[in-house]
Amino acid sequence: MAARPTWQGHLKLSLVTCPVALYTATASNAHVSFHLINPETHNRIRMVPTDPDTGPIERSDLVKGYEVAKDEYVLFDDADFDKVKLETTRTICIDSFVDEDEIDRLYWDDPFYVVPEKGVGAEAFAVIRDAMKSAGKIAIGTLVLRGRERQLALEVRGKGLVAYSLRAHDEVRPAEEYFDDIPSVKADKDMVEIASRIIAQKETDFDPTDFKDRYDEALREMVKAKQKGGKSVVEAPEPDDTNVIDLMEALRNSLKGSATGAKPKKKAPAKKKSTTRKTAA
Repeated sequence: MAARPTWQGHLKLSLVTCPVALYTATASNAHVSFHLINPETHNRIRMVPTDPDTGPIERSDLVKGYEVAKDEYVLFDDADFDKVKLETTRTICIDSFVDEDEIDRLYWDDPFYVVPEKGVGAEAFAVIRDAMKSAGKIAIGTLVLRGRERQLALEVRGKGLVAYSLRAHDEVRPAEEYFDDIPSVKADKDMVEIASRIIAQKETDFDPTDFKDRYDEALREMVKAKQKGGKSVVEAPEPDDTNVIDLMEALRNSLKGSATGAKPKKKAPAKKKSTTRKTAA
């Protein structure tokens, strides 16, 4: 396996444990990225840690500090962090099992592949995996990852497991703070019926490979144009707001456009009974 594991430790269900590794399930290195450049010299800028009194300092010489008062810090070095030894520092402890639809989608976060280490632990991993598959439940566990103890939701996928870090309750803002001010408007039932027909005409099967990042592609084209000394401008006008008078006409025209340009719905393959959570790649 070419990728380096994000974390290595053990997976534990009651008294059954096995060594596992976590691998980040998503990649972001395919996107266009930029560096900061001095336009006068075309040199890449280096971010050098600097003490306001003594000047530049090596990053390896720095420690972390927690601010307890204005300009007053409690200092921590690597040895201090090593002293905080919770069981979840080196072990994914499965605490409970829930139905998938019990977890609000706002809480799902980063996915990781859970892979057993080669050797005697493979059988214990298979026991935990197959028991989870038989139960048809999502496992809830805890793990210290990237300096924080996180809840994990684990599900069976193929021969392995996928662990999703879950956002903490206080990280998710209440929807009411934003939705309560939305004015109460009774939608015209004829307009709703037309909009429903538009939705039906646009219904299809989800295929993540259909999505292309057009903004990223436009940036790549601009990079090529600049390399050749030319100019590349990509512009898209903002749509006009639809007012109440035009709304019915806009819906009718949308319905006509959807009918002429609708793609036939893909025939879905026969589905096997599974508890795997459907997620976008």
